[in-house]
Amino acid sequence: VQLQASGGGLVQAGGSLRLSCAASARIFSWYTMGWFRQAPGKDREFVAGTGSTTRYADSVKGRFTISRDGAKNTVGLQMNYLKPEDTAVYYCASARQSTTTVEPNEYDYWGQGTLVTVSS
Repeated sequence: VQLQASGGGLVQAGGSLRLSCAASARIFSWYTMGWFRQAPGKDREFVAGTGSTTRYADSVKGRFTISRDGAKNTVGLQMNYLKPEDTAVYYCASARQSTTTVEPNEYDYWGQGTLVTVSS
């Protein structure tokens, strides 16, 4: 399975962006789909995931929304009220498990990343 993330770009603080991730092969409904991000000099961190449950990092709750379209084999991340600290490379990932995990090493497939830059 290959994942292709898109939708990153430059946006002013307070603005919105929508990321999308397309899978090359069928992502079964019981797979967990997640978004992670990595800022320069920092570790990769969990942003949002949807499997048996939907989970968000505390830093994005109320601002970001993850969604999946089984028919189109895609997962999206709607990001509103963006802050400069949201600046990072965003990665989509898929785990062959239904339990929504926040641990990067429990994800089996990764996309190439898309850069989000939020200016102040």
